[in-house]
Amino acid sequence: MLNALITFTCLETKSTKAEKRILNNSIEEVEALSSIYGDEWCVIDEASRIFCIKISSNLEEPKLTACLQIILPSDYPSAAPPIYQINAAWLRGPERVKLANSLEDIYVEHAGESILYLWVERVREFLVEKSQNEELPPVKHGKPVTDRRSTFQPHLAPVVSPRQVKMVLEKLYTNKKIASATHNIYAYRIYCEDKNSFLQDCEDDGETAAGGRLLHLLQILDVHNVMVVVSRWYGGVLLGPDRFKHINNCARNILVEEGYVGSVVRPSLDPL
Repeated sequence: MLNALITFTCLETKSTKAEKRILNNSIEEVEALSSIYGDEWCVIDEASRIFCIKISSNLEEPKLTACLQIILPSDYPSAAPPIYQINAAWLRGPERVKLANSLEDIYVEHAGESILYLWVERVREFLVEKSQNEELPPVKHGKPVTDRRSTFQPHLAPVVSPRQVKMVLEKLYTNKKIASATHNIYAYRIYCEDKNSFLQDCEDDGETAAGGRLLHLLQILDVHNVMVVVSRWYGGVLLGPDRFKHINNCARNILVEEGYVGSVVRPSLDPL
C-alpha cells in the first residue's frame, strides 16, 4: 500500500512539474510576443489566456489589416494548437481557407513547439502578398436619372484599401462618357479591423459640398468597404438644392440594388 502511495505521489509530482513547465513556456512566449509587437499585442483575458494581435501589411499604400485572436489551451504547445479566429472584413471564401490551411501546416510542421510568432508572421506575409497583388474590384453602374436636362448616374465598387479606390477611379475615367461628366462626385468608407474605426474620404469634383453630403449618406446607412461615385452631366439649367437630392437618391438606390442596405431603410435624403 505504501509503495502504491509513493508511486502515485511520484506520478503526481511529475505531472505537476510537466504542467508547470508547459505553463512557464506559454508565459515566456506571451511575454516575448508582447515585447516584440508592443501596442499591437492585446491581452483580452489573461486568466483565460485569450489574446489578440493586430497585424498589418506594413505597406504605406495599400495597407491591409487583420486581427488574430487566440486562446491558448492548457496543454499548448505540447499537445494542442492554439484556438484562433481571424477577423478581417475583406478576407472571404478561398482566401480565408488558404490562410487557415497555411496556419495548420505550420502547427503540423512544428508540433509540440511554440508557434504564435510563426503564425503572426505568416498572416503578415499573406497581407503583404495580398496588398501587392490587389485586383481591380468589380464596378457596377446604376440607372441614370434626368431632371431639366441634367443627368445623374451612380457607380459602385467594393473597396478595402485606398489603392483600390484609386484603381476604381482610373477604371471609370477610361470610359469617355464618364470622363466627360461635369462632375464625378465620390465617397468611400473602409472599415479598419486593427483600429476598430473607418478610413473614409470624399471628393466634390467642383460640385461644392456634394462629396460631404454623399459621405454623410454612407455614414447614416452604416455601409462598410464600399465606394460610390455619382456622375453628373450638367444640362444648362440650375437645379439648386435638387441636385443634392438626385445625387443622394442615385447613391442610395445603387447601394440597395447591390445589397449594402435594406430597401426598407429610408433615411431622409433631403439636402442637409
